[in-house]
Amino acid sequence: MPTDELPETFHVTTTEQLRAVSNLTRHRIMAVLRFEPATITQIAERVGLAKGSSSYHVRLLERAGLVKVVRTRKVRGVTERYYAMAARSIELPDPGDGGPDVLMRHAVADLEASPADGARHVRMAHLRLSDEQFAELGARLQALADEYRDLSDPSLPDASLVFALFHPGMRKQATGGAE
Repeated sequence: MPTDELPETFHVTTTEQLRAVSNLTRHRIMAVLRFEPATITQIAERVGLAKGSSSYHVRLLERAGLVKVVRTRKVRGVTERYYAMAARSIELPDPGDGGPDVLMRHAVADLEASPADGARHVRMAHLRLSDEQFAELGARLQALADEYRDLSDPSLPDASLVFALFHPGMRKQATGGAE
């Protein structure tokens, strides 16, 4: 199933769905399925898992409605299933006060696992913006991400784009210590 036939957004609403996307291995499996369907064997090879582990994680994602079987074929008497994402993007609920942001945790883990000598662009900038500038920058970043997602070619190497635009909360000062 081509990605342009998928619904635009899957809204994570249940505890089962949130648990499914909160796991780093399942996050990586969904990244494999982002652009093209794949079998359990193909997923296992791309993520670096045993086929049994890959199958287990895909079943959990399927049960949560995040991935689905999009085609099957018989290979030597066995039915081979091709899985794909259920939507082009996944929207998570707001983590709430003090709650961890699952996507950022996964992005940092993926960045840390990427080859240190590989090409990467990492930058952090502290800005002071009006509400209007904040909203405009957020919209521009989203539009840029959407533009490049639409240009993505499944035959090319994977690349991840992660951005977070937020107003940091006030940090409590550490108490105690030497004076």
